[in-house]
Amino acid sequence: MDEQDEIRIAVIGLGYVGLPTALGLADLGWPVAGVEIDEKKARFIAKGDPPFYEPGLADLLRRGLDSGRFSVADDPDAALQDATVLIVCVGTPRREDGGADLSQIDLAGQAIARNLNGYKLVVQKSTAPVGAAERLRKGIGAAAQPGAQPEFDVAVNPEFLTEGTALDTFFNPDRIIIGADSPRAVALLSEMHRPLLERAGKPPEETLLVTGVGTTEIIKHASNAFLAAKVSFINMVADLCEATNADVADVARAIGMDPRIAPAFLKAGIGFGGSCLPKDVSAFIHVASEHGVDFSLLREAERVNLRRPAQFTGALAQALSGVGGKTIAVWGLSFKPRTDDARDAPSIPIVSALLRDGASLRLHDPQAMREFQTLFPPNPPSLAYADSPESAAEGADAVVILTEWDDYRSVDLPSLRPRMANPLILDGRNCLDPAAVRRAGFDYRGVGRR
Repeated sequence: MDEQDEIRIAVIGLGYVGLPTALGLADLGWPVAGVEIDEKKARFIAKGDPPFYEPGLADLLRRGLDSGRFSVADDPDAALQDATVLIVCVGTPRREDGGADLSQIDLAGQAIARNLNGYKLVVQKSTAPVGAAERLRKGIGAAAQPGAQPEFDVAVNPEFLTEGTALDTFFNPDRIIIGADSPRAVALLSEMHRPLLERAGKPPEETLLVTGVGTTEIIKHASNAFLAAKVSFINMVADLCEATNADVADVARAIGMDPRIAPAFLKAGIGFGGSCLPKDVSAFIHVASEHGVDFSLLREAERVNLRRPAQFTGALAQALSGVGGKTIAVWGLSFKPRTDDARDAPSIPIVSALLRDGASLRLHDPQAMREFQTLFPPNPPSLAYADSPESAAEGADAVVILTEWDDYRSVDLPSLRPRMANPLILDGRNCLDPAAVRRAGFDYRGVGRR
């Protein structure tokens, strides 16, 4: 048996992070068992049907199942006993006080403790505040069988997957961070990542960073917090651009040309959402407060973001002299394109506010409507779901764009213009060309656009 065959992996939690991670590792040649406590989700995955949308995921799932390198565990305990590397990919949702809820990590630790039948490397991939890995280590030790002397390490290997391009970011990582305090754990994780670096053609010395466990936990939160701060910064600048008739798109383009700043995450709009940035910013602020560290800069970035939906609905109300009794087409519900994930999406407070103020809404999204209907069930005539952006806009007083799907860039605007009651487009993502939209006969209003 060669060295690669000796590493058997169990991935605990098959959600937006766990499933791409498990399938990616299986595609690299490792035997991977997926452990999922949601039996309905596990059955779908075992049949080759991903429970959420991610480009390329269905094909990768079928390839993993057909090769036999990926399987969904019928017996989770047996899967944990059989594996050497146990990767924890469970949720860490936001608590009411802003901190991270670590209860799912605690439950994973209890399951691991029951199945310590030899050395295990427990890898915390779930995003959690500094100190969570030590809590997991202590929890496993305390829950182990009485009299047992469990042999295990806990390491941190954060995910940097981007929803909508998760497989690309998995197979072409810009960095791999290993937080481990034992040579054995470092060696095992380095070997697990070796075929990934070989396939990507990236030298380990340029891509792989090995550091301490707590340092790695901070790296993940600091990365997301910095990206969130960039978004809030350009949105703050957008407000000034609107007040002075300047153009935030040109401002962002110019400052992004500076290599010290870079253009990513300098896109003005209705703010960031999703299951990562809002939760991670809140958790980072909370853990800093617990340690007596002033994170007022990040608190203000959070406040700027929280204000964006209300500012957007206020702009719409001003443009229409009130939204009560008006019909609004909403294009885009997911927090970003190329995913069906609407968790903490800006669309949620915007739709809620428009309904509260008496608007009738027709919603469209290429992928997220099924999930969104669990939050906002159809309730004609005040709320309906449309099968196309054009049908959503039929007879509408305005179109609002909340997600920058390519589908909306390709709409035939000249033919749509006469089918609307009022040709207003309020672009919350600045994804359309203002000049082209105006040539089509529309009143176009972006965020921070001249």
